[in-house]
Amino acid sequence: MQEIQNKKMIIRIGRNTLSFTMLDPTNQDRPFIYEPYVVKGGISMAANLREAFKTADLAAIPTRRVQVLLDTLPMLVPIEQFEEENINDLYNYTFAPSQELQRMLFNVLPDLKAVCVFPINKDLHMVINDHYEDAQFVHMMTPVWRHLYQRSFTGHYNKLYACFQAGQLYLFAFQQNRFRYCNTFEVSHANDALYFTAYIWKQLRLDTSHDELHLVGDIPEQEHLLQELKQFVQKVYVVNPAVDFNQAPATTVKGMPYDLMTLITKGR
Repeated sequence: MQEIQNKKMIIRIGRNTLSFTMLDPTNQDRPFIYEPYVVKGGISMAANLREAFKTADLAAIPTRRVQVLLDTLPMLVPIEQFEEENINDLYNYTFAPSQELQRMLFNVLPDLKAVCVFPINKDLHMVINDHYEDAQFVHMMTPVWRHLYQRSFTGHYNKLYACFQAGQLYLFAFQQNRFRYCNTFEVSHANDALYFTAYIWKQLRLDTSHDELHLVGDIPEQEHLLQELKQFVQKVYVVNPAVDFNQAPATTVKGMPYDLMTLITKGR
């Protein structure tokens, strides 16, 4: 029992999705176990998580430590301007205040000299902290940003990254150890993604012949989108996780989100 309790659980909480991953680095053949959970509509995510603790196989295993990967709207703050006591006011000023009770969390990105501020529902936060002795909260883009920032050093040209996840498009670029640009857009189909990507490419004054566009994640209507993008950007690449992560075990799991693959393979 002590051996199980010392293993770490990852709970990924999307907007309408929930999954559990138990890490076991000592097992080279099976370094983790992944279990998606079918979310019930009509009840809160906190209620779904309570139910999962009773019925899901991995969730029922007693563990001390959990890493919670959250999909909520992030806000980036330059690290030199970050003041923890002001994050609630700053977030509510930046975005329309939510009707639900929220608690603000943050992840420091020292490589990028930024802090990612993001909310969690207070009931959900309480359920997690009541169940686990050691809970760490990570925004789902934190491991993606850090990994792609390191990847951006390859080559000599500017790069724009487009990360797709559950109807969201994260567009971001790096320059001189910082974010040059970062924003989130709602995309319901490929034409939305095409519009926003083309607009930001033009806004950043990227070169259509030499600079690069890299797509990652669950890309909507991939072939159609690639065909349209290549009409104005010559160098468009789809990141293959299996190649990017050197055939790591996480890349073989069907349906695993790119952010979770990145967290398991590269850490936060």
